[in-house]
Amino acid sequence: MSAEHIQIGEVAARTGLSLRTIRYYEEVGLVSPSARSSGGFRLFTEVDVDRFELIKRMKPLDFSLEDMRGLLEVVDALDSDPGDAERERLLDELGALQTAADERVVTLRRRLQWAEEFAAGLAERVQAQRDP
Repeated sequence: MSAEHIQIGEVAARTGLSLRTIRYYEEVGLVSPSARSSGGFRLFTEVDVDRFELIKRMKPLDFSLEDMRGLLEVVDALDSDPGDAERERLLDELGALQTAADERVVTLRRRLQWAEEFAAGLAERVQAQRDP
């Protein structure tokens, strides 16, 4: 195994993703191992780890697999040094995804506030019952 390749277990440890999740993302075509060992083990690169991290960050925002795939395609295309017109189109797509992410963050913050208010209300009830 070369120094630039890491096995699936290390990817899992570094990303916090389960082995099953990593295999699933491979199965649905989001990330493919960059190589295989002589024993057939999946081998990944730092680029692959970065892709898993990107996917992991999209998950809590409820992006679909298609959204994730689309973002990865845009990132790959931008990394390939496209022409000016194509670059602008890709940046527009990236901007649309950024807008969607921003909107979802606002929604999550609102939900978190509601959850905190609910938990605080429960704490007040518990305390009121303990200190009559």
